[in-house]
Amino acid sequence: MSEYLHLKDQTSNPGPIGLFGFALTTILLNIHNAGFFPIDTMIMGMGIFFGGIAQFCAGIMEWKRGNQFGSVAFMSFGAFWLSLVFIWIASAAGLPKPDSISMGSYLAIWGLFAFVFFIQTLNGLMIGKILFGLLVILFALLSIYNFTGIAWIGKLAGFEGILCGFVAFYEGSAIMINHKYQKNVLPM
Repeated sequence: MSEYLHLKDQTSNPGPIGLFGFALTTILLNIHNAGFFPIDTMIMGMGIFFGGIAQFCAGIMEWKRGNQFGSVAFMSFGAFWLSLVFIWIASAAGLPKPDSISMGSYLAIWGLFAFVFFIQTLNGLMIGKILFGLLVILFALLSIYNFTGIAWIGKLAGFEGILCGFVAFYEGSAIMINHKYQKNVLPM
């Protein structure tokens, strides 16, 4: 058959679920980092299911739609959340706990990875530039905090991370609201 049937992609935009998964989990973890409550099963549950699995699934859906940036970002940061929760659970189960150098290095490497995405956002919407710029700063602050143990840097990272999470929440909300109203209600 020389002709192929071309179907219009009727799938929903997976971006909002990935952004909300990132946003809500980031906000909650950084409320902890700012000193308001300890790491507990609520943060771990959000990290596994919404920050990890839901975000990873959004990345797979972005891949299906041909969006390389969204696919790699959501699958990678979904895997970040899963790996972070694994580190906490494995440490609590008696496996070797990461020291300040290894945890600082882990966060620094993720900061470098986020920087690659920030560079890509320079050719995109302002909201993406703000989000990934804040994410790079967040990983830098968390890395420095883990290397040095200076408490105020950890607390500053917490407040900066809350802001980063709310920017992701705004972007996910803007995508959905703008789509629903078929106009730019919330600028991006």
